[in-house]
Amino acid sequence: MYQILIIDDDLAVQILLTRMLERQGYKVVVASNGEEGIVKAIACCPALIICDWIMPGLNGLEVCQRIKADPQLSTTFFILLTSLDSVADRVKGLDAGADDFITKPIEHNELQARVRAGLRLHQLSRDLQTQKQILEAELAEAAEYVRSLLPPPMTHPLGINFQFIPSRQLGGDCFDYYWLDPDYLAIYLLDTAGHGLRATLPSISVLNLLRSRALKGLNYYQPSDVLQALNNTFQMNYQNDKYFTIWYGVYNRVKRQLIYASAGHPPAVLISGKSPTSTKVKKLRTPGVPVGMFPQVKYVDDFCNIEESSSLYIFSDGAYEITQSDGTLWTLEDFIQMLVTSQRQFEGKLDQILNYIISLNSKEAFDDDLSIIKMKFD
Repeated sequence: MYQILIIDDDLAVQILLTRMLERQGYKVVVASNGEEGIVKAIACCPALIICDWIMPGLNGLEVCQRIKADPQLSTTFFILLTSLDSVADRVKGLDAGADDFITKPIEHNELQARVRAGLRLHQLSRDLQTQKQILEAELAEAAEYVRSLLPPPMTHPLGINFQFIPSRQLGGDCFDYYWLDPDYLAIYLLDTAGHGLRATLPSISVLNLLRSRALKGLNYYQPSDVLQALNNTFQMNYQNDKYFTIWYGVYNRVKRQLIYASAGHPPAVLISGKSPTSTKVKKLRTPGVPVGMFPQVKYVDDFCNIEESSSLYIFSDGAYEITQSDGTLWTLEDFIQMLVTSQRQFEGKLDQILNYIISLNSKEAFDDDLSIIKMKFD
């Protein structure tokens, strides 16, 4: 049985509305002023409220604004009872959050029709809210599953840590690192175009494919071969318009040599040097379009020797494509300079780096997924 709250300072109107509605099988609760009405609304969470516009104390508009601001009453249908009938007055009522109006004197059939329509919309809103809660719970479970797939931080024989903040519950960034054998470590980060579930699924597919080494006959020690195989496997088509950028490297810890290739991805940044005066910065990137854009693309490898006291940063473009409070866009060069400064001041700790990026962002949330991996070789 639906519960309806009547808020009116006129006893005769209370009695009239109560009789009309109870005859239709509704349970009716009555309040004589705005303050009492808000208290009873919070207590009983009615499906529908009929509230007089002109009352001493809180008027109908103020009651409506208070009711609509309460998340627990967000689906309650609010009808203003009024003798005011101008367009300007109705605009005021709608701006305050009113869903419908009933004009005095009250006509019985009109009241019944508006109440029935209001209760239908209330039920629809409740159903949508329930489905939204179910969807959010399922997305939260999916996000937790994605996080469970990410590798744990590594402390020996190398130090690897990361920060990962999807712009939504699910994002298109994904990364992994694992030993191909006791001497060779594979590490990569990819960024799928778009956001949400449609971007997450290709990312997880790549992670599972590479981690299980399911592409038979592939030389996982050769980054360009890996990118070529992924490009052949994840070609865009009319059913799936998702492509992704990726940086993939293999580190030989015995020779201290890193071989790498990239496909449209921001460069990894290698910072070397034992003192601020001897700091060296190298961008590690090779030419290549994003994976999936075009068939028969050739990718190339490059390599570098890793000096002592070196750190490697691999990241997605969400780490630096940030709109600052003054409206300007933070650049890749700004980001790299920040990495160098952080390396000098607090050893490049990722939590400090993340806090700095958050302080720059002019919005409450990031527009894009943000991923940063730090690999410390010594």
